[in-house]
Amino acid sequence: MRLSNLFTRTAKESAQSDASRNARFLTRAGYIDQLMAGVYSFLPLGLRVLNHIETIIREEMDRIGAQEILMPALQPREIWDRTGRWDKVDVLFKLKGAGDRDLALGPTHEEVVTPLVTSFIRSYRDLPRAVYQIQTKFRDEPRAKSGLLRCREFRMKDMYSFHADEASLDEFYEKTIAGYLNIYRRCGIGAGTLLTYASGGTFSKYSHEFQTVTPYGEDVIYRIPGSNIAINKEIIGDSGALAEIIPGYRAGDESRLEELKAIEVGNIFKLGSRFTDAFSAQYTDSAGAQKKIVMGCYGLGPSRLMGTIAECLADEKGLVWPAEIAPYRLHLVSLVRDLAEIEQCDRIYNGLAAQGIDVLYDDRQGRQAGEKFADADLIGIADRIVVSRKTLAAGGVEWKARLSNQSAVITLEKLYEILRPIERVV
Repeated sequence: MRLSNLFTRTAKESAQSDASRNARFLTRAGYIDQLMAGVYSFLPLGLRVLNHIETIIREEMDRIGAQEILMPALQPREIWDRTGRWDKVDVLFKLKGAGDRDLALGPTHEEVVTPLVTSFIRSYRDLPRAVYQIQTKFRDEPRAKSGLLRCREFRMKDMYSFHADEASLDEFYEKTIAGYLNIYRRCGIGAGTLLTYASGGTFSKYSHEFQTVTPYGEDVIYRIPGSNIAINKEIIGDSGALAEIIPGYRAGDESRLEELKAIEVGNIFKLGSRFTDAFSAQYTDSAGAQKKIVMGCYGLGPSRLMGTIAECLADEKGLVWPAEIAPYRLHLVSLVRDLAEIEQCDRIYNGLAAQGIDVLYDDRQGRQAGEKFADADLIGIADRIVVSRKTLAAGGVEWKARLSNQSAVITLEKLYEILRPIERVV
């Protein structure tokens, strides 16, 4: 992509009133644009990052045996009445359809997926099953804020699993935890993301959150010393819960837990038969008896994850994207001006593309080097190369990693060696 063809542009200041880091950097760099509080357009660079994150999520969910589907966002009131949640979910967007029919925009999909999947389940041979979707969700957040971290319209990967018994659910639940941790690792925040015990609400004793530690977080969690396990503040006062979670717990041990601020980037639940009971869904076991189907629910927001990565990894110069999710693999900055040198730079760009390397090419004329370098830092692509009269004379390009203060003039062959080991692979 030639930067001269990109319809968006960078800005020195963010026009958005939202003071969060991710909102400021993402709008200044031309990744997103705010329509209203909690509602954003994803611009070309932002959509590429979002698509790369969603590709990683798909690969990891497929790896654990889930199947992708796509369900309607528009839902009738009747299915919400079946579960008793029409008047209990306070963020539900409600609207009227033809004939004054009550409808909702889906904030979640238990009411849709349960009768859908169980209509294909007859016996124990049909279990277990897991399906997921990546879809735009709607929640009427009373305090939409913090850029992509708390939105009214957002992208969500929601997965649902169906099992013959709790043992089967437990096994898949552990696979999902491993899959989620792989997602965070590939997105560059694995080292700072903790599996966190939280309240299970009306569904189960506990749920599990995935919390990314950052001083910019809104949640307060407590890390168990020497582990990657944490406890949400909401259950820290429950000594019975702490005794179950912390090996060898004794009264007062909570004082030794490490208090941290964090951003929630995922949440998983064991639902039991709460929803399958509502829709009278059962299966026939090997002895011919009718049994309950138990469920699990697994949420992860790609757009929220994108905002978290921007929030946590950005520095004072701008965004810092891990190579696997960056909008482009390489940022090529041209500092040449005469026609012959421009043609040489174009050939380098075309040669990189022929090698299968995604390149953002800053071919803009009339811009100073400092301005181009500042834009490159703000946009945050992992690796940058510069083509100038000096580098052309030396037979190469100047290469610099986004987080490095050092640069070096290298040949294109050496550049290909640097880039190949971190191409997008599972």
